[in-house]
Amino acid sequence: MTEKYKLKKIFGTDGVRGEANRHPITSEVALKLGMAAGAMFRNHNDRSRIVIGKDTRLSGYILESALMSGICAMGTDVYLVGPMPTPAIAFITRTMRADAGIVISASHNPYQDNGIKFFGSDGRKLPDEREAQLEIIADDEHLDRPTHAGVGRAYRMDDAEGRYIEYAKSTIPKGMIFDGLKMVIDCANGAAYVVAPTIFEELGAKVITIGASPDGLNINSGCGSTYPEYMAEKVLEEGADIGLALDGDGDRAIFCDSDGRIVDGDDVLYICASYALQNGELPENTIVGTEMTNMGLETALREMGVNLKRSAVGDRYVLEEMLKSGSVMGGEPSGHLIFLDHSTTGDGIITALQVVKCMVETGSAMGDLKEGWIRYPQVLMNLRVREKLPLEELDWLPELLESARSTLGKDRLLNVRYSGTEPVLRLTVSCESEELVESVSDELCAKLAEGLGSKYPEDVI
Repeated sequence: MTEKYKLKKIFGTDGVRGEANRHPITSEVALKLGMAAGAMFRNHNDRSRIVIGKDTRLSGYILESALMSGICAMGTDVYLVGPMPTPAIAFITRTMRADAGIVISASHNPYQDNGIKFFGSDGRKLPDEREAQLEIIADDEHLDRPTHAGVGRAYRMDDAEGRYIEYAKSTIPKGMIFDGLKMVIDCANGAAYVVAPTIFEELGAKVITIGASPDGLNINSGCGSTYPEYMAEKVLEEGADIGLALDGDGDRAIFCDSDGRIVDGDDVLYICASYALQNGELPENTIVGTEMTNMGLETALREMGVNLKRSAVGDRYVLEEMLKSGSVMGGEPSGHLIFLDHSTTGDGIITALQVVKCMVETGSAMGDLKEGWIRYPQVLMNLRVREKLPLEELDWLPELLESARSTLGKDRLLNVRYSGTEPVLRLTVSCESEELVESVSDELCAKLAEGLGSKYPEDVI
């Protein structure tokens, strides 16, 4: 086997991702990962089952077929769901008591990319250790393959959409309807293009659907959560009460209010945490954000008596911190929100249902619900690096960061981390003073570039 196809360390912060039909997002790698999954999740006492879902990318056919072949080759059965949101696959995996779930998607990335991510039988994304185990098994050329009647079968799940639609509707109070609510839903030409409008229409809302004509090439193209302006324009044009923009695999949601103002994940955390606190539904008075959560939100929550815990970026890390802290609510500014009472992973549709529930039960417009906190100035700078030198081994870094923290003051956010998928160092700086944020971030980025052998500002992207 050539080094090119060795699978060690192909997993990033959210599964394996890259340009489709280029290593590691190839049919060869998918076949090996399918075999590894079939072997790792195989239950030798009974027929094991793995659920596979995907978004609407053209390249999904390549990866789906290869994964299915690999899994069946190891004696494990496959249940093919077709285009469905990532959280729907997590839900189906858990409720049908399958041994694992696989989603073929590159989330909010353009159509030419794709990815593969795994869920355990509990509907949660696999931890790093289990992903590393998959890589090791995938590189084993001597896996024990069954023969004859021992190979796996593949089945189509025709009722998957209906299962998820009923589950989603069950996450709001029984009898609640959205009559009189006019909303725009942008499905990003992605995996939620059928289920998202159906759910809200069945609950009584008048839905104007956009981004719901996937052709394999237009997923996330000028639409969805990465282009919320499209949704906002439609809300103003239609005189709608709220806009919802999902991403390609339906696990994140960005909103706008009736005035077309964008409402991100931090706003949603404030809205839902405030509502839950007032109704005694916030365990430990704690929610979870990430290193990217705006410092203004943390300050506002603290004044309300709510504690904000921070995790690494990525919804599986948010979930880990939620489980550790006893919180049932957490998420990221990007719109990945987890409501643990209802879902084990980020779910854009569940998030939207919780937001609309707050609107209906309080009788308030979204624009009013989000007005209780002040967003602090925040800068994110990306520095291209030649090599990802371990930050903990840079003896000059702690003093540099401590000096910057002292300058920014008490209510500040300062975070330095490498991208999980690119040779890029990400610097986040936030405090109440815009002038300080700009001066400190510029100075820090210049010194980081010097210390890491990059050029400033040429390597800032």
